[in-house]
Amino acid sequence: MDQESVRRYEEWFLSRAGAFAYARERALLERLIAEWPRRGQKLLEIGCGPGLFLEAFWEAGFEVSGLDRDPYMLRRARERMGSRADLHQGDAAHLPFDDNEFDFAVLLTVLEFTCEPEEVLQEAARVAQKGLLIGFLNRRSLYYLEKGRTWPWARRGRLRRAHWYTPGEMRRLVTDALGPKPMASGSVLAGPAFTWRNNLPCRWLNCALPLSLGGFAALRVDLYGGRPLTPIIAFEAKPQLG
Repeated sequence: MDQESVRRYEEWFLSRAGAFAYARERALLERLIAEWPRRGQKLLEIGCGPGLFLEAFWEAGFEVSGLDRDPYMLRRARERMGSRADLHQGDAAHLPFDDNEFDFAVLLTVLEFTCEPEEVLQEAARVAQKGLLIGFLNRRSLYYLEKGRTWPWARRGRLRRAHWYTPGEMRRLVTDALGPKPMASGSVLAGPAFTWRNNLPCRWLNCALPLSLGGFAALRVDLYGGRPLTPIIAFEAKPQLG
């Protein structure tokens, strides 16, 4: 991308449809990671772009880092986040981090645009101890028919060049790359983009949905076995005396 492309990308999120979609996507992601602990937890967003969601994760209480291969996106992320995030330029398939350097890693609409989706997932799991959050474009949606499918009369833009996943394909991809893991899922934005507006029935149509229905879908992958419950102090436990 160049600076003009990044500017247009950000401007879309300020439009009526873009702001609505961002709010719904953010609400879905926050619901899926509600059980993740926050204080002192390091989160890496792989493919952080201009930092819109990275800022949301920071506001949720994580210590955030971001990585992107595009220098213009990364420059905008630095302008947005300042000292609140540790930012790096690099390749999602070859992360410049140590094993288990982070608690959590996030991939939002990244796998659609890589030729190495399994390698990207394996790298994300290598650097994250506890869990992954994956957001993806759902091929079983009305949004795919509008923006993803290559119709004879449609202009071939970035979304039509992407590999949109069905929910089943994404689950199989995660399992093939990482082995069987506990997962939680959901989706939003069932209607086409002209319904992305904050009035009824559009608001109801595009809220939280089963994984198979929404144009934007997400999986939480638990890497260490059990559910990621925030630790609760056992107040009834008695200290042992030495």
